[in-house]
Amino acid sequence: MRAGETLWPAPAKLNLFLHVTGRRPDGYHELQTLFQIVDLCDTIAIEVREDGRIERLGGPEDVPAEQDLTVRAARALQAAAGTRLGASLRVIKRIPVGGGLGGGSTDAATALLALNHLWGCGLPVDTLAKLGLPLGADVPVFVRGFSAWAEGVGERLEPVTLPERWYVIVRPGVSVSTREVFQSPELTRNSPIITIRAFFESGGRNDCEPVVRAQWPEVAEALDWLGRYAPARLTGTGSCIFASVASPSEAERIAARVPDTWRSFVARGLNVSPLHALVT
Repeated sequence: MRAGETLWPAPAKLNLFLHVTGRRPDGYHELQTLFQIVDLCDTIAIEVREDGRIERLGGPEDVPAEQDLTVRAARALQAAAGTRLGASLRVIKRIPVGGGLGGGSTDAATALLALNHLWGCGLPVDTLAKLGLPLGADVPVFVRGFSAWAEGVGERLEPVTLPERWYVIVRPGVSVSTREVFQSPELTRNSPIITIRAFFESGGRNDCEPVVRAQWPEVAEALDWLGRYAPARLTGTGSCIFASVASPSEAERIAARVPDTWRSFVARGLNVSPLHALVT
């Protein structure tokens, strides 16, 4: 940690189910999903600057600083609030990039919330969520900071209190293209609308999973492997998969058996983001 920096958590999410219910004229897909916040977190290190500059001092090597959603979020907030302050940012990654865990979106949300606090902007959460939506459909759920039932493109959110569960998350050694999944002619786009109660009775499914299984056999192999221990599911468009278990010891036991060519994580489900205790 550098002198003058403050550290801010950016938690990952899981999609406990994902139904594609339609396609809009603008090309975006209508969805239903249940976002589960988990305690697998990136960290955003921030040092406030007086000269108005926004720069990234460290972050994922394969993401140029100007394309980093953290930087873009900071600049969007700076413009909306009209502040003359700036920031030096470091993005410390733990959430796998391109895994369907919302890593880029949660980093952007943390930048919005933390800088709104540090700069003294005073913008309400609703405004921050609107600022974040153009950066990514998952940004609003992280800005609002609670596990939620989501519809639309993922921006219409209803808080949901979920029972405490532990999750084994597995990252096969591949990345999945969200664009390719949603452009696939094989993707189901007409799933019927369901209610929260119906989900808890049936469990739902992930409509992207058959497409990902067919095009990325490594993900199919991981789903089959994890499914031997507990029901396994894709999160988002992947490539990460997960299984829900009742205890941390059971999660650790399964994670210890994951093949060496994959990465595994054990995470606890949260109803409220750890970031919100710091900014509210």
